[in-house]
Amino acid sequence: MPANLPPEYIETERKLKEAKTPQEKLEILEQLLAIVPKHKGTEKLQALLKTKISKLRQEMQRRPQVARHSPIGHLEKSGAGRVVVLGSPNSGKSMLIKSLSGANPEVGDYPFTTRIPAPYMMRYENIQIQLIDTPPYLDEDIPSVLPELIRTADAVLICLDLTQPDDAARLETFLEAMKKKRIEFVGAEEPISPAERPNKKRTLLVANKCDTENSSEALEDLRLLLGNRLPLLPVSALTGDGLEELKTRIYDLMEIIRVYSKAPGKKPDFDEPFTLKKGSSVIDMARAIHKDLADNFKYARLWRGKTIQGLIVNREHILQEGDIVEIHA
Repeated sequence: MPANLPPEYIETERKLKEAKTPQEKLEILEQLLAIVPKHKGTEKLQALLKTKISKLRQEMQRRPQVARHSPIGHLEKSGAGRVVVLGSPNSGKSMLIKSLSGANPEVGDYPFTTRIPAPYMMRYENIQIQLIDTPPYLDEDIPSVLPELIRTADAVLICLDLTQPDDAARLETFLEAMKKKRIEFVGAEEPISPAERPNKKRTLLVANKCDTENSSEALEDLRLLLGNRLPLLPVSALTGDGLEELKTRIYDLMEIIRVYSKAPGKKPDFDEPFTLKKGSSVIDMARAIHKDLADNFKYARLWRGKTIQGLIVNREHILQEGDIVEIHA
């Protein structure tokens, strides 16, 4: 910490440690940025505060704006995106979430263990992705919370049980019931317009319990019944088979990219990427870092693999996964 910080800064910084809500943290960080003396000795501190403010705003903007009476009002959206995990009773979805997140959702061998939606965080390389465990569907008996929750998702997993021959038929009934509510599940390659996003969700079918006897035959039967409408991945939440591939497939479903910020003369921070929608431009990244940076944008330098090293690009240049960007304002 730089020397000669005023007592007001030290006192305000203590309040930050006690802040509980994102809004409280944001207000205190903005106060700290206003209080800190503006000179060369505090440049690093100012940059750190601006980055924290930017990331907190970005996270808060991802959170769905829901009314307080909403049944999902307690579920704040966080991380790089939200994946809603669906399944019939005892499909193993809670065990799957436990294996992916390392958390401990309620898991039982009896139906309807999960009664209300609950959030968990899954680490994928250097980002966190939110997983939502949900009450199970049973044929046309769909928990009332599901349609609203699905509309907030960036992607959907549907967990199927390879030991339950009726699970495919239950899925068919569920998909038809959701169509009546104008919700459609599609594969990763299906184009989705901005207007369609609330009701059209990229989805992966997860065939759980692939470690059990006769699971290969059950998987083939499942593929025959469902055809090629949705992609299907066999996994075992119990043994861990297929889970690393599942994490990658989840990331791909979300249609996001990771880009890295670099200050002039400094190394990029590979531990804290910015996550943007595919198709985002340099100016979108500038806005994600800080509004002032976007308003005063002059040009940027781009590093991409071994082929592009410090290329000067304009504000409309489209970014790709893994790009390093140095913005000048």
